[in-house]
Formats: sequence, C-alpha cells, structure tokens
Amino acid sequence: IELRILAHLSGDENLKSAFLNDLDIHSYTASILFSKDKDSITEEERAIAKTVNFGIIYGMSAYGLSKQLDIPYERAESFINEYFLRYPKVKIYIQKVYEEAQEKGYVTTLFKRRRELPEIKSSNPQLKELAKRQAINTPIQGLAADLIKIAMIKIYNEFKNRNLNTKFLLQIHDELIFDVPKEELDIVIDIVKENMQNALKLDVPIKVNIKYAKTWVN
Repeated sequence: IELRILAHLSGDENLKSAFLNDLDIHSYTASILFSKDKDSITEEERAIAKTVNFGIIYGMSAYGLSKQLDIPYERAESFINEYFLRYPKVKIYIQKVYEEAQEKGYVTTLFKRRRELPEIKSSNPQLKELAKRQAINTPIQGLAADLIKIAMIKIYNEFKNRNLNTKFLLQIHDELIFDVPKEELDIVIDIVKENMQNALKLDVPIKVNIKYAKTWVN
C-alpha cells in the first residue's frame, strides 16, 4: 500500500502505470535497475529491487542501501540514481517534502495529521538525517495508517447496520483479522473488500487479498 500511496502523492507516470497495469512492482523496478525484461528477472534481483523500493520510501541513502544489501557504495548509489531516472517525479516529490519540512519544522499527512520534526534544523548531522528520513516517510506511512482506520470504521458500521455476528479481532498494519460465522462468510468478504478498496480514491487502484480458514494455523 505504501508504494501505491507514493505513486498517488508523487504523480509519477511510470510508477502509476505499473499499478494501473497490475504489474509486480518489484519485478518491474528490477527490470529498470538491471536493464532486463521483467519476465527474466531472478528472485535475487527482485529482492534487491524490493529493498530499493521500500528504501526510497524510508529515505534510505546510498550508504544505508549499501549496508542493507552488502554491496559497494558505488553500486548502491547507481541503483538509487537509476531509480530516480526512471521515476523522476518521485525524486521531485521527496525533495519537495524535505524542503517543506525544513521550512516549517513539521510534515503532515493528506488528512492534515502533523508530525513535528524539530531535529530537521539540527546542527547534528545524524539527528538531521534521521529527521529527513522521517519527513519523507511520514506522509506515506501516515496516509496508509489513515486509510486502514477509515476502512475499519466503514466495515464496523456496516457490520452493525446489518446485525452481523462477525467479530473484529485485530489490525496489523494494512491487514485486518475477523472471526466470522460460516454462514456470514460470503457477505463479510464482500463488505471487507469493498470498504478496504474504496476507503479513499487514489490515482491507482487499491488491491485487497482475502484469505480464510478454520484456524489461524491454516
């Protein structure tokens, strides 16, 4: 969900196109980083691209990426440069967020929830770098948190209005867990999918995967 939100917030056409065409975003990015057809990408290459995709969201530097992947700094820097070359509006968006955070001392989510970042103006390089990563990540992860809460409220209200006996058990990041009577399974699947996918209209579709079993072990 964070990468879909990044596509929405940045407006990057290449990133949006990947989701609009229902591509595997990590294989797609790997094809960019390694200049290969996406169908010939190896699992290792996909894993590297996945690290880069999420590293960008968390404001990871070339140094951080080199440590994470255990590769030379120059290679990590090349990956990030290639990423921004193919997703140019992501780079523009990140720079804009960082500059606004420096100016205001805080960042906000799309729903105006605010995170203060006093260290963004710190003379301590480590504190400033941490604040920079937080500035980049907060609008994305914050909107993801907003989205799941909106979906939860809508789902709960619909359960209540329909007098269902399904129980809301747990939320884990972008996952929801329910205890569902067998006779309510089909209707609950429809309610959950509809409300999670349409909690907020983004420029790219929100996809929901649903699984069910008799026990959590399965």
